[in-house]
Amino acid sequence: MRKPIFVRSLMEDERQKLEASLRSKDPFVAKRSQIILASSRGERAPRIAEFIGCNDQTVRNVIVAFNERGLKALAMGSRRPKKMRTIFTEERLEQLKGLLHRSPRDFGKGTSVWTLALAAEVSFSEGITPRLISDDCIRLALKRLKVSWKRAKHWITSPDPEYERKKSLGIA
Repeated sequence: MRKPIFVRSLMEDERQKLEASLRSKDPFVAKRSQIILASSRGERAPRIAEFIGCNDQTVRNVIVAFNERGLKALAMGSRRPKKMRTIFTEERLEQLKGLLHRSPRDFGKGTSVWTLALAAEVSFSEGITPRLISDDCIRLALKRLKVSWKRAKHWITSPDPEYERKKSLGIA
């Protein structure tokens, strides 16, 4: 069983702001206020979680955040990761660039046009990436290479010498 955790003792102005936040239009702020006030009354995290309808670890996280930052813990922070690791090192970026300068048919694919999904699949099978990655990961890698990516266009042509004239008239 985990050790009980409680919020620090509240100052009177903090208590007033928390009670006012219970009526906030933002459900995130209202729920956090409920958690902090319940903890200040001596209720334990599992019971608060059951009452609020969330995980008890969420309650613990709110209590720790309030103890560290005070009322600033009521505001939703960024959900963006603090650190981002890229799977594409400079060496792998160059390998990807070299891969895309070849035809997918060289790798046993039944098309001559690269798609982001196909580039991800082939870069994994060729050992450029250690695992299968998403299309978006390939797109971001191409952006780092300053390569613009456009969908392939299908061109219709004909051996008919009159094709261009007929096409412009809408006959072809």
